[in-house]
Amino acid sequence: MKLSIIAIGKPGRGPEAALAADYAARATAAGRALGLGPLDLIDLEPRKSGKAPEAELLLAAAEGAHLIACDERGKTYPSRAFADHVATLRDRGERRLVFVIGGADGLDTSVLDAASSTLAFGPQTWPHALARAMLAEQLYRAVTILSGSPYHRD
Repeated sequence: MKLSIIAIGKPGRGPEAALAADYAARATAAGRALGLGPLDLIDLEPRKSGKAPEAELLLAAAEGAHLIACDERGKTYPSRAFADHVATLRDRGERRLVFVIGGADGLDTSVLDAASSTLAFGPQTWPHALARAMLAEQLYRAVTILSGSPYHRD
């Protein structure tokens, strides 16, 4: 199952972008044997501002995939439960799993309606670059949990 994080905006060149890229590369390498990956980081820049133009880009980029919307009102998962959710999607035959991160104003309702589920990192607001890095890290952690690597919470 291919994995993608699709976000509105530029990834930047700071440490958060490097961290997200590092975790994506780690998840890709570790996930091969499990049928997970590669983990792609995709950044979209709409020509028009606003949630509706952003939604058009996000939905087009995620077409045909199992869509999970990152939203502050979404579901929170402990890391092991998140790993189990990813494995369940893979095992039921999903070919592509896409996580979307909206622009500064969040996601349009059309994206939330199209999503199969939502994901939150808690009620706080996080900068996009940091949210990308945190999500890439959690996907890497999910892959390592599923591969049987020791997990410090067990």
